[in-house]
Amino acid sequence: MANPIVLIAEELSPATISALGPDFEIRKCDGTNREELFREIANADAILVRSATKLDAEALNYAKNLKVIARAGVGLDNVDVTFASNNGVMVVNAPTSNITSAAELAISLILASARNIVPANMALKNGEWKRSKFTGIELLDKTIGIVGFGRIGVLVAQRLAGFGVHLIAYDPYVQPGKAAQHNVKMVSLDDLLSQSDFITIHLPKNPETIGLIGEEALKKVKPSVRIINASRGGIVDENALFKAIKENRVAGAGIDVFVKEPCTDSPLFSLDQVVSTPHLGASTDEAQEKAGIAVAKSVRLALSGELVPDAVNVKGGAIAKPVRPLLPLVENLGRIAACLVTTPVTRVHVELRGEVVENDVKILQTSALKGVLTQLIDVAVTYVNAPNIAKDRGIETSLFTDKDSPNFRVQAKVEVTTNSGEHVSVSGTISGTQANLKLVGIDKYELDVAISDHMAFLKYQDKPGMLGLIGGILGKENINIANLQLSREEKGGMALVALTLDSEIPQEVLNEVAKAMDAKFARVVNFN
Repeated sequence: MANPIVLIAEELSPATISALGPDFEIRKCDGTNREELFREIANADAILVRSATKLDAEALNYAKNLKVIARAGVGLDNVDVTFASNNGVMVVNAPTSNITSAAELAISLILASARNIVPANMALKNGEWKRSKFTGIELLDKTIGIVGFGRIGVLVAQRLAGFGVHLIAYDPYVQPGKAAQHNVKMVSLDDLLSQSDFITIHLPKNPETIGLIGEEALKKVKPSVRIINASRGGIVDENALFKAIKENRVAGAGIDVFVKEPCTDSPLFSLDQVVSTPHLGASTDEAQEKAGIAVAKSVRLALSGELVPDAVNVKGGAIAKPVRPLLPLVENLGRIAACLVTTPVTRVHVELRGEVVENDVKILQTSALKGVLTQLIDVAVTYVNAPNIAKDRGIETSLFTDKDSPNFRVQAKVEVTTNSGEHVSVSGTISGTQANLKLVGIDKYELDVAISDHMAFLKYQDKPGMLGLIGGILGKENINIANLQLSREEKGGMALVALTLDSEIPQEVLNEVAKAMDAKFARVVNFN
């Protein structure tokens, strides 16, 4: 079987290739050359890009085998995430790779603007000694307004604290208590605009933030204010900023990002009061290496069918650490449940019990769906396309949580219902420091068996000699039983046996066992 093809469309650090490992065929192309991109993406299983490669619907229509788009950085302005999601393509980025570099650049722009570094440097290089012309201001005792108090905003605040400044911030999604931990006061946007000596922007680009610092906002600032934007182009209206500086309503600016990039002709470049850089927020050796390694690891996970914590188009958001061991558990419970029914599934219900439910556990609905669908259909099922496949097939999902778990520290149950009224529930838990997966129940039958690569389940009338029949037939076929657990409702009633095996049971052998036992059902699940 050929190795998956990973297409690298932009220059990435050598560490990226190393992190991918030897299990892939690595190809390269110039992602800015559309014809070359269209040709090379056609056979790619994954593509790694930075910000220059435009992966819009036109490009993605050529990608017939694509399973994952990996952006070596934070922003996804160049990726049509909606189109990718609708076509089952996972989109991942490296959300923390460049936050330090971006924060440090913002600080650099603040200081460069405060001390007129750029025009002073240019004057000196032109043979002019103009000390008095480039008198600047100190940061000490100034008020700095941080618009957007996420990861980067917090880092900026931490680094500015040493300058003896007063820090205020605007972010409608951040609680005042979090900001207070960093000696930052949360205020309204209008108050931030009117009080700040420096305003530094650290927001994502979306319909709500485009043009946020525009003509009206710039009418509310001090004439001594300096505007810093090292986040995304378009959040600050460049034309409005140019006009405000020309009219002495804004003292200066530090700009790293622009509406259209590459940008070499902005009117802002003509102003001595503006220091500009060509989108250097993530342009450090350290950030590029961290981003490359992060997305390479994500690609490995995605192409192996695993959930990627940094996937941006998987329902459920960021996955808390206590939740992650439950992902394979719930998926496997879904597969077992699906193997025990004989008619089309119409509903998948997940129940979770234990303190783990204090975290966001919605992703486990998708995990259960992935397990059920993987067992039922031949199409490759991922965390991205599972919800859409389920919707197309009319499968409903639901989730119930309860902090109380009387029997286990954490317990998960997956219930499936079919169009004929069949109903099966499968329960499991995790145990030990290695988070081992255990099956603890099927319907009314209590079990305690490890979930292994090869498992079989038989339901039959309880009577002497049944286990001997199983062992005899499997032994004749050189199939070793690793573990066997019997559960029954009552003596002489219906019994359920769960087997873990060292190898697969061929269907004809399973049929022979079922016939010899007069079993009500015999099912097998192979997880590898």
